[in-house]
Amino acid sequence: MKTRANAYMRVVEWDDEDKIFIGSAPPLIGRCCHGKSRQAVLKELDVIVDEWIEILDKEGMPLPKAKQKYNGKILARVSPEVHRALSIRAMQERRSLNSFVEAALEGACMAQPSPKKRRKARA
Repeated sequence: MKTRANAYMRVVEWDDEDKIFIGSAPPLIGRCCHGKSRQAVLKELDVIVDEWIEILDKEGMPLPKAKQKYNGKILARVSPEVHRALSIRAMQERRSLNSFVEAALEGACMAQPSPKKRRKARA
């Protein structure tokens, strides 16, 4: 079945603590459904995303961008002290600053704690 949800990124992640799959559709909606299989969560997520699109359309609100292409370039502004510290660490590891920062960002993004742990950390 063709659905408007197909135009948006849908993410299904495994929660190791609760032993379930959790679905979201950034930037449209955060974690909003869960289930025992990836397929079940994706099916439910499609329905939720379609409903959100319908609500936003009905209220005349702009829809967030659909699937975005990424070129691998980001611009980040940091303090001169952080820039210096990053440069020194990169040199110590005999790496380029870009390679060092990429590895640090990858580690931070790929090693996400479970949702429950994130909530506790914010409190």
